[in-house]
Amino acid sequence: MTLMESLVEHYGYLIIFIVLILGIVGLPMPDEVFLTYVGYNVFLGKMSLSYALLIAMLGSIIGISISYLLGHKLGLPFIRRFGPKVKISEKNINWVQKRFHKYGGLFLLSGYFLPGVRHVTAYVAGITTYRYLYFAIFAYLGAVIWVSFFIMLGNILGSNWEIITHYLPHFSKMLWILLFIGFVYFFISYRLSNKKY
Repeated sequence: MTLMESLVEHYGYLIIFIVLILGIVGLPMPDEVFLTYVGYNVFLGKMSLSYALLIAMLGSIIGISISYLLGHKLGLPFIRRFGPKVKISEKNINWVQKRFHKYGGLFLLSGYFLPGVRHVTAYVAGITTYRYLYFAIFAYLGAVIWVSFFIMLGNILGSNWEIITHYLPHFSKMLWILLFIGFVYFFISYRLSNKKY
């Protein structure tokens, strides 16, 4: 039995809550794999789908709120000093800052699906004093979508849930391609609609 299986077996919903808070704040944890495994436990009937979703959403929302508050209170020097210890590099920080200034809330929402990025987006939102109301709308919606996606995926995959470990490294690349296509589509549609008037 792996550590993840043992933790879920012994601590159930409590460990979902703790892992999601710590994972979002910045500890290097395979959150997507963990959530998919939770979905597998739902498939087995060991966990309730509604409870698993609710607890995971609460953990994610609290975790990302803590990250926002840390960014707001401690600022950029703190993450530059301690970020590398939890695999958050200067390159990651600079990249997120540029995207955040460009896309703001949409980047908060989609950042959940990008390993190594979701840990930084809320912190950067806090540093840039992004309004908490806007932060909450996009970040909490992102938490709901992200948690639901991976728990439902584990439930659908059932006994084949572990294939997520093979495809996850390619997932963020596919997401960026889809986001780029979506951006181009909306940009062209916007330009064409303005030309009509």
